[in-house]
Amino acid sequence: MEAVQDREPSAPPPQHIAIIMDGNGRWARSRGLPRAAGHERGAKSVRTAVQACTDLGVQYLTLYAFSSENWSRPRSEVDDLMGLLRVYLKREVADLDGRNVRVRFIGQREGLADDIIKLIVKAEERTHSNSGLVLVIALNYGSHAEIVQAAQRLAIRAVDGDIQPSDITEELFAAELETAEIPNPDLLIRTSGEQRLSNFLLWQSAYTELIFTDVFWPDFSRKSLEEAIAEYHQRERRFGATRG
Repeated sequence: MEAVQDREPSAPPPQHIAIIMDGNGRWARSRGLPRAAGHERGAKSVRTAVQACTDLGVQYLTLYAFSSENWSRPRSEVDDLMGLLRVYLKREVADLDGRNVRVRFIGQREGLADDIIKLIVKAEERTHSNSGLVLVIALNYGSHAEIVQAAQRLAIRAVDGDIQPSDITEELFAAELETAEIPNPDLLIRTSGEQRLSNFLLWQSAYTELIFTDVFWPDFSRKSLEEAIAEYHQRERRFGATRG
């Protein structure tokens, strides 16, 4: 055990960390605050996670910001979330750009307000050439829809004669996903004690290490992230192979 502990400081961080940011509403309710206050406090945890990943040398950070199922929430809460997204994109992109962070979005843009789409495009274009942390924001994202749409594109290619059905491999299928240029996550963290993936990166997380923490997202700190990474380093990733 001591030998393992001696190696931990020099152990490389996960290349790609994905986070399901959960618990904003319960954090607010436990303090007698409106849910919007939890979402606002959660935005501060986003800044903390981005800075920590930058400092630790993580190359990709994917955050589940708004799922395709979240539209079923009360209209007032959806409006609050979209308003907070507007504020975040207007205020934070310049800072992210200054820290050499590249911003990317995955998810469907149909259904989003026109001004939000313009902010997304502006953020991606402004930070496109940055070579530091890649911050991937999953917005109006659902993995089932992503997989279905990838299958549809390959079916069209087969009908057009561009490929044969037998040509379809895991690699060809993955190339049709929105994350085609992004490595699969090494570590996926979900906050607030829930233990499910909630339609997030289902294909990409086949061999991802999953860590569930009881910490609500607004309370998620650099220490929380470092503890998750430390647990990740204790895992033995065999990808289906046997030990040794």
